[in-house]
Amino acid sequence: MSERDHRRHLVIRRADRPGDLGWVVMAHGEIYERQFGWNTDFEALVAKIVAEYAAKHDPATEAAWIAEVDGERAGCVFLVAGDQPGVAKLRILLVAPTARGLGLGARLAEECLDFARRAGYRRVTLWTNDVLVAARKIYQRFGFRLADEEPHHSFGHDLVGQNWVLDLR
Repeated sequence: MSERDHRRHLVIRRADRPGDLGWVVMAHGEIYERQFGWNTDFEALVAKIVAEYAAKHDPATEAAWIAEVDGERAGCVFLVAGDQPGVAKLRILLVAPTARGLGLGARLAEECLDFARRAGYRRVTLWTNDVLVAARKIYQRFGFRLADEEPHHSFGHDLVGQNWVLDLR
């Protein structure tokens, strides 16, 4: 890390300010298009996740966070209730390319998993794609294990979707 990076001000906070949710959707759309060539179908998926969270999340069991670098949004993650009791889903973890290498992805994941434990979840699941190598390394670092994977065609590309699971007990 350079001298300049040591002086950067890093903050993880709740995604509760005007513009936060819109930024999440926009950042995912723009970054994934630039990095992977994904089309607007991906941005629409993120918009759906964010809209569902905004419309009906339970603050006791669901939360979202924004990472900031020097006062600018640079990352996010969401934790929402899963389809089964005691199971949560980690959703839409992202760190902007300009903020990578600062440990924000791990800090966001840690905040999310700490909240999941406090909220009483027994397990956290997530769905990702195998091309997201850096995110996968973060998940593995926290103990997630690959449950299954399946090829699919989404976002304009042939991909391999993966389901990961973390037992919190």
